[in-house]
Amino acid sequence: MSESSPPATLDVVENTLINGRYAVDTSQSLPDAGGGLKAFVARDMRSGRSELVAVQVAPDAPPRANMLTELNQIVIEGVMTPQAHGPAPGTGGVPAYFVICPAPPGPSLTKAGIAPGLWSEAALLENVLRAGATALEALRRNKATHRAIRPNNLFRAGGPGAPIVLGCAWASPPGIGQPIVFEPPYTAMCLPSARGQGTIADDVYALGVLLVMLCTGQLPMAGLSDADIIKRKLDLGSFAAVVGDHRMPASLTDLVRGMLAEDPVHRPTAELLMEPAMARARRLAVRPARRASRPLPVSGVNTWEPRMLAYSFLQEPEEAVRMLRSGEVDHWLRRNVGDTPMATRLDDTVRQRALESNVTSPKADMLMVMRAIALLDPLAPLCWQGVALWPDGMGPALVAARAVPDVLQLLEEVVTHEAIARWASARPDLCDTNMLIQMTRQWRGWQRRRGLGGGLTRVIYELNPLMPCASPLLGQRWVSRLVDLLPALEAISYDPEARRTLPLDIHIAAFVAARQDARGVGDLGDLSGEGRGGPVVAHLRVLARLQVLLSGKPLPGVASWHNRRTRQRLAARLSDLAVAGQLTPMVAILDDAAARKDDLEGLERATLRVAQIDAELQFIAKGGPARAARARRIGREVASGIGLLTLTAALAAVVLS
Repeated sequence: MSESSPPATLDVVENTLINGRYAVDTSQSLPDAGGGLKAFVARDMRSGRSELVAVQVAPDAPPRANMLTELNQIVIEGVMTPQAHGPAPGTGGVPAYFVICPAPPGPSLTKAGIAPGLWSEAALLENVLRAGATALEALRRNKATHRAIRPNNLFRAGGPGAPIVLGCAWASPPGIGQPIVFEPPYTAMCLPSARGQGTIADDVYALGVLLVMLCTGQLPMAGLSDADIIKRKLDLGSFAAVVGDHRMPASLTDLVRGMLAEDPVHRPTAELLMEPAMARARRLAVRPARRASRPLPVSGVNTWEPRMLAYSFLQEPEEAVRMLRSGEVDHWLRRNVGDTPMATRLDDTVRQRALESNVTSPKADMLMVMRAIALLDPLAPLCWQGVALWPDGMGPALVAARAVPDVLQLLEEVVTHEAIARWASARPDLCDTNMLIQMTRQWRGWQRRRGLGGGLTRVIYELNPLMPCASPLLGQRWVSRLVDLLPALEAISYDPEARRTLPLDIHIAAFVAARQDARGVGDLGDLSGEGRGGPVVAHLRVLARLQVLLSGKPLPGVASWHNRRTRQRLAARLSDLAVAGQLTPMVAILDDAAARKDDLEGLERATLRVAQIDAELQFIAKGGPARAARARRIGREVASGIGLLTLTAALAAVVLS
């Protein structure tokens, strides 16, 4: 890479507008508008509209790419839908990523307060339930979920007589900012970043909790830990746990009871809730969960029914292994719960574990526990050694886990052992088993891929299409699109420190592999240096292909290197091409098979000649000063031989500083 400064004509000016249209004013913060995320005033520079908000994406919590696609430029009354998204300068000029939405109509419910009596029964039915349900039904029709219904992300234009507006839910993973009380147990027990897209039924559940909170003026189960809230819901049922001892109007009680049903299929649809009277008339005869005649202790905690046992096994996986092997669970299900079919299926799972591996295999034990939890609680997410997640939450979970090595290792095991496919096979009636099997095999294929373009890093970029490249070479530059990579590399190519390394590291290689089409992925297998031409040619080949596919603009900084007078004709030719900033012709020169063959043959000849010279020098050393003249002649040949040996090294160094 060049030691000179960037040429004055080089176009390195960053676009400060999102989609060439929206400007973010970081000097005007809107701390109440982002649902817990940073938010700023935004303006549409094309239309002059300023009633917009830019919600900033957190670096370790990628935005919901699919929702941003499904809802782009769609206007839904009662929802702050995304109008655009992209990188722009953040606070202090540091690059960041923003989602542009309509500005909230007023303060959030958190800021406005939730004291008792602020909302009448009529206002709750009309301006919370009906307004929220109407918005959710519109989202459902657009194949979207909200997954962020909570007090600090709900807004109203005026007093309690104004309808609520659902805030931005697209700038972070679904459910990640939700208080546990607003989540059903089967998502609440997951890693916050791995709760998944869910369904509108999960939004209906959160809306039901909101009704209880606004009616009573209190956040349900305030003061309890997250684990205690989940246990209380599993033990008592969500409705009894959330409502507690509070008294509510009968009309609301009937609605909330249905909205907080344990099984999402038993909850009223958003469309039905748009007419509260009809929703109240809908009553489902739901059989209550079987409760044991005697509890089963797990690490000193009594469990009374299978769903609670499943959650205990998530928290105590090693104890679960012991109890399953010993037959305690089988005996409890048959004798105390009276569920012989479940006991039989569980017994089959324990027998299957014995066939998979030797008795001490941790992998087989964890697969057994995972299947057992799926049988005990069909609504439960995938549970692996104390970690729970929904399959579509794996991408954000991996990003967040980069800061928690122990969790990252467990998630990598889920990929390595194709645990999601095995979990799906244990609950075929509740998921698309074939799709999940194909998906996990693809993940495993990316993980197994050799070279810099594979491994778990490749999986992370594949599952997070809007995640920025985390390469330290890029510094603070936010590169989430492939088209932004080459300009970023060109900008850093004039940094002396950057010139000390090859231009592609593990993050850039995995990023390129995940973002480009299949035509270029094969080149990444040679980045380790095992392919033809060595690592330098491999790196140059990848960059040249990107240059052709994306822009074709000259990249003199990327193409050049520190020139040395001692380099031969090849170095001179490469230097001319580097100044022009064109990478493909450089690849043609360096990847010339005939030239490499001649170079290798020359290297072999030089190596043989140096060996001969070494032998003669040893002979001379024994012959005394009479052979000095001959030594001087041989010394000249040594210099010539060393020059031949360095020719190949020069080829490898031409693109490095």
